[in-house]
Amino acid sequence: AKDYELRQYETAKWVSTVIRGESQKEAMRQGFWKLFHYIQGKNEKEMKIDMTVPVTCLVKSGCTDFKISFFVPFEHQDCPPQPTDSDVFIEERKAAALFVRSFGGFASPEKYAEEADALARTLRNRGQPFHEDFFYTAGYDSPFKLFNRHNEVWYFKK
Repeated sequence: AKDYELRQYETAKWVSTVIRGESQKEAMRQGFWKLFHYIQGKNEKEMKIDMTVPVTCLVKSGCTDFKISFFVPFEHQDCPPQPTDSDVFIEERKAAALFVRSFGGFASPEKYAEEADALARTLRNRGQPFHEDFFYTAGYDSPFKLFNRHNEVWYFKK
């Protein structure tokens, strides 16, 4: 469709942390740094790992817990080094079909919510069943990139 796409993602490992009781913006900031320390060597093997994209944030309606995640690079998917920070964990996300809406600019929590609402409306109007109680935000760019930025919101297909 012109305003969204349906993607099939394979099972993959992500390194994640959950930040509780903060605003989404603050949770993203705290979560990013916890995960950044992990890839900079705060793991069992004291191994530096390449930064990957996207950085995702799980947003559940009516909830102030946010799960922030980095994709584990392909070369570490089989055996990612275990985090040494007890707040950081490796998770395996099962294969899934996702409805994805992309947009540019600097994404704020408000902008992500607006784009998620627009995607949800479109999916409902087209009779596409999806899990409405949560969505993921996905950011692909460094904060230093000023132009041609790429952001997404994801809903899981039912």
